[in-house]
Amino acid sequence: MFDLPTGPLISPVWLQAQLSLQSPDLKMVVIDCRFSLAEPDLGRAQYSQGHIPGAYYLSLDRDLSGPVTATLPALGGRHPLPEPEAFAQTLNQMGLTAETLVVAYDSSRFAFAARLWWLLRYLGHDRVAVLDGGWQAWQAAGYDISQAPPTERPGHFVPQPQPEMLATRAAVQTRSPQTPLVDSRSPQRYRGEEEPIDPIAGSIPGAINRFWQGVTDDSGLAQPVEEQAARWSAITQSEETPIVYCGSGVTACVNLLSMAIAGVENAQLYVGSWSDWCAFLAEEAQDSL
Repeated sequence: MFDLPTGPLISPVWLQAQLSLQSPDLKMVVIDCRFSLAEPDLGRAQYSQGHIPGAYYLSLDRDLSGPVTATLPALGGRHPLPEPEAFAQTLNQMGLTAETLVVAYDSSRFAFAARLWWLLRYLGHDRVAVLDGGWQAWQAAGYDISQAPPTERPGHFVPQPQPEMLATRAAVQTRSPQTPLVDSRSPQRYRGEEEPIDPIAGSIPGAINRFWQGVTDDSGLAQPVEEQAARWSAITQSEETPIVYCGSGVTACVNLLSMAIAGVENAQLYVGSWSDWCAFLAEEAQDSL
């Protein structure tokens, strides 16, 4: 058994040291989460061209999200959660057990790796970390890269969803004025100056803005712990559970990762996020006609 990381991030140096042991008893699974919203197949292609040795691949659309139930705008949002048992079956083909440490990485400043990090914790698996700096940091360190797909390994992961980690639209609507609500999108989208994805621009009334890209520097490395804590100084003054959202419940997980780095616990994810809220606004408008 190796020493577990003490926080939600690990360094390429740490990961390389563990992989270099080449121990058959190493209870660790590395997962490549690279993805592009504009080109959904790009991440898989990049993975095929080269990845961390032994890493598996999970797609945001195919694995880290469930099917959208209707043509957008649809209640529930653009990236609903995957069905727990189906997702567990995928993880079990990677050899996941309760003792396995999962290491997630991407090339997008934690945008998709943090979704896997949050999703595993939501399903009751806390032994998960994100590679600081992601794929770029691994490459910059000059460590080995592989094109070989890993073999399937038998696992035994039993999902145990934690509903207290979720916030529904109803919970957002009926929250107390003291409940911190965090919009993770860009300032321009938060202010309603632009909306490149969803049909309605703006933000949920009462939300404050903390752009998810502020969690890392331009190279994709996490900002120091002190800066992560300063990011949430206003949040920690409230005794209410914070609720975090973005466009569709993906990059909000980067802010939830930042909160974990800063020691802010028990924050909730509004999974449907603005895409779900938009559908609610559209439904209200339709009903008023």
